[in-house]
Amino acid sequence: MARESKRLYIGPRLRRIRRDMGLTQAQMASDLDVSASYITLIERNQRPLPADLLLRLAEVYGLDLSAFSSGEDETFAHLEKAIADPIFQDLSITREDVRDLLSANPAMGEAVAALYQAYRASEAATLEARARGGAGPADPLEEARNFIAEAHNHFPALDEAGEAVARDLARSGDSAYPSLVRRFKDAHKLTVRVLPADVMVGAYRRLDRHRAQIAVSEALDGASRAFQLSLQLALLEMRDLLDAAVNAAPFETDAGRRLARAALGNYAAAAILLPYDRFFQSVRELHYDIEALGRRFGASFEQIAHRLTTLQRPGSEGVPFFFLRIDAAGNVSKRFSGGVFSFARYGGSCPLWNIHETFRTPRKIMTQIIQMPDGDAYFSVARTVHGGEGGFTAPQAERAVALGCDLKYAEKLIYARGRNLAEETPTPVGVTCRLCLRQTCAARAHPPLERRLIVDEHRRMATPFSFAFD
Repeated sequence: MARESKRLYIGPRLRRIRRDMGLTQAQMASDLDVSASYITLIERNQRPLPADLLLRLAEVYGLDLSAFSSGEDETFAHLEKAIADPIFQDLSITREDVRDLLSANPAMGEAVAALYQAYRASEAATLEARARGGAGPADPLEEARNFIAEAHNHFPALDEAGEAVARDLARSGDSAYPSLVRRFKDAHKLTVRVLPADVMVGAYRRLDRHRAQIAVSEALDGASRAFQLSLQLALLEMRDLLDAAVNAAPFETDAGRRLARAALGNYAAAAILLPYDRFFQSVRELHYDIEALGRRFGASFEQIAHRLTTLQRPGSEGVPFFFLRIDAAGNVSKRFSGGVFSFARYGGSCPLWNIHETFRTPRKIMTQIIQMPDGDAYFSVARTVHGGEGGFTAPQAERAVALGCDLKYAEKLIYARGRNLAEETPTPVGVTCRLCLRQTCAARAHPPLERRLIVDEHRRMATPFSFAFD
């Protein structure tokens, strides 16, 4: 009798691939013409993955068959190395225990192996940091942010490509959304469908090559739908430009490179919806009025504010702005700078900055002159923005954004019109408490890192902490 071929139990790997593609079990089942319960059984290793379904997976999603190799021997090797580590020496774990774990719950086995590898990587990063003098391990998010900052948030090739696409779209005479829909149909044979939020299962946009369609959530407003289509178009038509930009820069982590590429995709989407030359002319005409620019281009307050930080084309330079977005707890979720402002790498922003006050007056623009410890003064424009999905029961996200510039540029802004800025008293702020050396700040939450803390139980000062400068 011919020997039966080895069955392929790769549930955890299939689940990871599905999640990486942003698919639910129901969506994958529909794509593969099987039941959702069958996908569930395969992912739980209660059914093997048949050869015909393996081939269908590779064909539908354009995957390399090597992605489905079981990897059991590799996982066993990692776990065997882990149990040999001194941290496990008192637990008396044997190789048979490892095999039992992989047999009973391969997903947990992979998780333990991954956790151990992360632990070893962390130890290596700590040693490397000490060798560097405390530089610390690479942070993918900071790598991406540094990549954008080093370019002063300006990428000419993407601006030029965006303008070319915008010119083509404008020939139809339609607004952005219908012209983008037509572009996908004519140039890429893709239809655009607006689907209910529950069908999208938390996704705002999804490219479904199997059905030759782009699905967009109906929970998005008009500006956000147009931006998502513009982003998808940029990912399809500017792929080589995006790759060239990130591949030309050194990254320590693959995640940092991917985050940087995603940021460039958003940049390219804005370059299509807000083409540089036309947008710059409107900016000068409307004196940087963010809301008026939003109405003219059908874009959101945040989209306009973000785009204003990118206007650095030689001969057509805009005001060099910085951009910051925070939540009500003060966490910084987005920041960009044209090279004019220093942000804290970690932690929140200064509580004396009125960006925090905007949550008390939603959608109202607030302005402020702020002064850093080094004496540099900036003009700040802040307002809350609404995120999340539309609908009464939909999850909401209220954030605040601040757009600022050196005080010498403030006269160009409509927000400074009729004001004698030279006579106004700036509000002293810091980058973050850990880096701020102001001794008289009553709002201080932490003492500065590089100063000796003074504790005197017989004296209570007006400020929370006292520290020395020696």
